Amino acid sequence: MTHKVQAFRPHGQLPHPTPIFAELMLPVELMFLRVSPTYYGYGVPRGNNSAVILIPGLVGWDLMLFELHGWLKRVGYRPYYSGIGFVGACPHMLVRRIEETVDRALADTGYPVHLIGHSLGGIFARSLAVRRPKCVASVITLASPFRGLVAHGLVLSLGDAMRAWIRGRDSGLPFDCATSRCPCPFGRSLQRRWPKSVLQTAIFSKTDGLVDWRYCLTGRPDVDIEVSGTHLGLPFNTEVYACIAERLASAPMSTRDFRLRIQANADARHARLQIDTSRLHQGKAIRRGIH
Repeated sequence: MTHKVQAFRPHGQLPHPTPIFAELMLPVELMFLRVSPTYYGYGVPRGNNSAVILIPGLVGWDLMLFELHGWLKRVGYRPYYSGIGFVGACPHMLVRRIEETVDRALADTGYPVHLIGHSLGGIFARSLAVRRPKCVASVITLASPFRGLVAHGLVLSLGDAMRAWIRGRDSGLPFDCATSRCPCPFGRSLQRRWPKSVLQTAIFSKTDGLVDWRYCLTGRPDVDIEVSGTHLGLPFNTEVYACIAERLASAPMSTRDFRLRIQANADARHARLQIDTSRLHQGKAIRRGIH
């Protein structure tokens, strides 16, 4: 059954929020991760060297996911940072930067990529998956409120400030920039149906101190996975790492046909380059003959 990606509802504050100070447990999650066998690759399925692109959340940057990046490499995957740097620009432009990373990963491996997004990064990942489903094998979201932004007041204030800053840097952007109501391809993608070929996973925590966990669910028990942890700590959470290993290993990979198509495209680009180079040399030879 095709699952429809619903639009954001009007954002609002958590009615019964987990205390935000619960997020101070982040160092504890990191400590438990470092002493866990999972962190060193024991007891988890090995990867097949496929590409995994990591996308940070609001007011985050790529290097914040360094632990997950290193772990994926240890367990047999080819991790990539998203390439967006700091998450502080028009979402449509940020997704275009991620697309460039996807294209690079496709060229490197010849297989569909996996996307893992934390918080807002998960929404970017879902947007990209519905826009380019043939290039994406799976999407894993970590506490991503893709059903609607109902969150702690601090998160809402940061989001509003970020939108105002983005519009201030470019007066040509629409007022609804960085929302699902924006008419840009990013905003429209949030209204589209989820592609059947892309495996989706929504990891959430009921002790999330920043985002209402109920807005991070698809409503499907085969997709939604609960873990114990904080919002900020999910990229450093042992349970999350174990879930990621299992879900990546179960993602379907349309290998041979996809690889042949990628190779054919690469061969066509190479042939065009050779033709252009040949014409350039011929033109130089003709000019030398004239003179």
